[in-house]
Amino acid sequence: MPDHRSVPSAPTDLPVLRDPAGLPALPPIAEPGQPWQAIDTPALVLVLDAFERNLERMQQAADRAGVALRPHAKAHKCPDIALAQMTRGAVGICCQKVSEALPFLRAGIADIHISNEIAGPAKATLLARMARHARISVCVDAVVQVRALAEAAEREQSGLTVLVELDIGQGRCGVADADAALRLAERIAAQPRLSFGGLQAYHGGIQHVRDHAARREGAARAAERAGAVAARLAAAGAPCQVVTGGGSGSVEFDLASGVFTEIQPGSYVFMDGDYGSNARGDESAAQALRFEHSLFIATTVMSTAAQGQVVVDAGLKSMAVDSGLPWVWQHGGQPSGGQPSGGQRDRGTRSTRLAYVAANDEHGIVRPVPGAGGEKPALPQLGEPLWLVPGHCDPTLNLYDTLVGVRDGKVESLWPISARGLSR
Repeated sequence: MPDHRSVPSAPTDLPVLRDPAGLPALPPIAEPGQPWQAIDTPALVLVLDAFERNLERMQQAADRAGVALRPHAKAHKCPDIALAQMTRGAVGICCQKVSEALPFLRAGIADIHISNEIAGPAKATLLARMARHARISVCVDAVVQVRALAEAAEREQSGLTVLVELDIGQGRCGVADADAALRLAERIAAQPRLSFGGLQAYHGGIQHVRDHAARREGAARAAERAGAVAARLAAAGAPCQVVTGGGSGSVEFDLASGVFTEIQPGSYVFMDGDYGSNARGDESAAQALRFEHSLFIATTVMSTAAQGQVVVDAGLKSMAVDSGLPWVWQHGGQPSGGQPSGGQRDRGTRSTRLAYVAANDEHGIVRPVPGAGGEKPALPQLGEPLWLVPGHCDPTLNLYDTLVGVRDGKVESLWPISARGLSR
């Protein structure tokens, strides 16, 4: 074994940095006004025109249906996006974790729903403290959770709105039936600092059913179950002011169900590879809710040494791959946003000739698509930019500090992803 006592000291002829302030600082990933080509990569980029069209489409659809829009902030973790949603008419936001809500509270969002159960007295206390400054609601599916929330609210002299979560097919959290929901509603109503707000009914699995008809049928069964339980509670003297749920993959059906009073889509602002793989129907409602890809990972070709492929500078530490590898978007310019027109084939300006085929820690490998037809596609050159659509937007956002907004070929905004890493 090496004798660490004999490790030589640093050469004496090298300059000594005595002042840490003299060390180089990491420059910003981009600056407003720069051309998009100046963005340092890997970077998470938002095409603002497409993003804003997505905001408008969802809000208008909710307004037409007379259903409140409470977008899920776990998708973006960015207060600037939440404020843009609120400006257009959203009633508040959802967060999945208590700590995740703090940056939004600091940004002035005054109506936050924790669409989850919480574990432990520390979280209950923090939630009750937050309730001094905003309307806070949270989910329960057990009596012990009601007791913990009531005790925390009493200590902090605040009030919480509590919703009973109903399992409508997800098989994860939530009570199983109307009897259990009613027992919890009665326990909540008996607490002086808690108020019964209604039901949360979310089925995440439906969001990713590829076939449009099967997704519609699954959403209909889930809504029917939620509606039946809400009716039973109302008949027993515990009316549900709110029935909340739904997501970006089922929202066209949730809005039309007549059951949900508010919806919780999140990924619609961005879209991703997984949602882009869902088949679309031909109904007018589906047409109105075809959201565009607005979120991209900007990468740069860092090596062309191996024949038949290029290596880009975005790998596993720059993207989530639980829903598959990213798509390569158009080659040779800034994406302007786009939407799939259905199924596995026509995906707008998704590249059909280049594919991201492997992700290593810091590297991604891009190769021509086998059997693409025609002439062999030209690979990008060394130093050339390449934009990717992440397979799953939510955990990808959690890997970045900043979202770079671009419009008309230039950097327009730098939005901090302030809730990244806040998973307590």
